[in-house]
Amino acid sequence: MTKTAVVTAGTAGIGLETALGLAGAGFSVTVVGRNADRGARAVDRISAANPAHPARFLPADLGSLDQVRALADRIASEHAASGEPLTVLVNNVGAMFPERRTLDGIEASFVVNHLSPYLLTELLLPTLTAGAPSRIVNVTSGAVGLAKRSFDAVEPPGGYYGFHWYGRAKLANLAYTLDLATRLKGTVVSVFAADPGGAATDMTSGTLTDPKIVSPALRLLWPLVRRRFERSTSGPAAVAAQPSIVAATDDALAGRTGIVIGAQAHPVTPFRAATDPRVARDVRRLSERHAPVTTT
Repeated sequence: MTKTAVVTAGTAGIGLETALGLAGAGFSVTVVGRNADRGARAVDRISAANPAHPARFLPADLGSLDQVRALADRIASEHAASGEPLTVLVNNVGAMFPERRTLDGIEASFVVNHLSPYLLTELLLPTLTAGAPSRIVNVTSGAVGLAKRSFDAVEPPGGYYGFHWYGRAKLANLAYTLDLATRLKGTVVSVFAADPGGAATDMTSGTLTDPKIVSPALRLLWPLVRRRFERSTSGPAAVAAQPSIVAATDDALAGRTGIVIGAQAHPVTPFRAATDPRVARDVRRLSERHAPVTTT
């Protein structure tokens, strides 16, 4: 039976390289993105890597929770109609915003980096369970180390600093990932986080030059920190995609769950705050409030 995978933000950068790696491993790959032209180019490259199972593109703006719902409904309906299992979901989408923005009235970084993948995953759980053994891979970031760890509300107190808020949203998603792994034990749906380490992508290009993306306490040191971070985000996207590909395909991970695959493409110890049950509880409550799986 054909192995199938969905990769969000899969038309360029790390997402595209992940899709290419999955196609090379024999998967029939669907990539999700906003731009139809980039989607068409991505499909051509991915299909060339696995001519027996041509890729496809699904349009969706993952900054819109309504579009996430529509995307999940389409994927679930198509798999139900075809009887083809959904084998892998890679939530690769991510974004950092230098200035505060909102999407559907909710702070944008939290929407894109956590609520969107959270909602897509929850809505596709029945499909992934029906296709088990299956895997969920959520892409995390080293920026979780600079995150505020309070999740009483979407927006933490204090001023907006894009790098910290990006890290906080990624921390929420990492805590959710580990919590979900616990929830799904015994279902043969494995859940992993993958840390790409870094690569030169649209998200990092130019963003890190603005010291306003970090708190005032860090700004004096930011030129040094930025240079170090930029060195770590200057590698090829193909290398940064390896942790996601390993998490999705490595036979050594069969039957395992709740593991973080680090930048060197092997398991690492999760960031401690993400394993805190209180953080997981608060993130769960916040997610259910702002991105309910069932709507009335």
